[in-house]
Amino acid sequence: MTNKPRYRQIADTLRDRVQRGELKPGDALPTESALQEEFAVSRVTVRQALKQLTQEAIIESIQGSGSYVKEERVNYDIYQLTSFYEKLADRNVDTHSDVRVFEAIDASHELAATLEVAEGAKIWHVKRVRFIKQKPVTLEETWMPLTLFPDLTWEVMENSKYHFIEQVKKLVIDRSEQEIVPIMPNAEMASLLSLDASQPILEKISRGFLSDGRVFEYSRNAFKSDDYKFTLVAKRRP
Repeated sequence: MTNKPRYRQIADTLRDRVQRGELKPGDALPTESALQEEFAVSRVTVRQALKQLTQEAIIESIQGSGSYVKEERVNYDIYQLTSFYEKLADRNVDTHSDVRVFEAIDASHELAATLEVAEGAKIWHVKRVRFIKQKPVTLEETWMPLTLFPDLTWEVMENSKYHFIEQVKKLVIDRSEQEIVPIMPNAEMASLLSLDASQPILEKISRGFLSDGRVFEYSRNAFKSDDYKFTLVAKRRP
């Protein structure tokens, strides 16, 4: 007979189900109520068990959605200019984008300089949350010249922006100049990405260029750092 606290026994059982593959990465755990009923314990005990597994990075909690088996981090190869969907193509997982803002605005002095358009020129401002299954992993804010993309739509931004640019507009994307910095999440980031506002996250600031040298986008992406890993290959000079 074990002397382990009940919550640790429950954690052991759930951990074993993950290790045996009964619960796979990305799968939702039963609800707290279902776990209460299955193990005949209080909600407090269930939450202690889930907290234990969260600390072990076996599961993660998504506010308003539930607890899920933690997936392997998305590999973000800095030297490969790929879309969100392309980065996940080999994972065979459901992804989608929730567009929160889609509007045409007048370019401020700073945005005009960044996008290399006239101050006051119309530009698109789009904000969207990128999801892997039901988990928000990235908050992207993008500005794009309206003259380049007068037919851009909400529906396009719910899917792949790069597919639209290359396959529909027949434009050639050349490169992206990127900067990655640690930041503290603001209230909006913490809410949309279900973050602990006291923990730093990573922000990628980038400008995208077409093959003819025109700037086609300026973006700021906030990443949940426990969902991504950034890789690069560094060569030593002879």
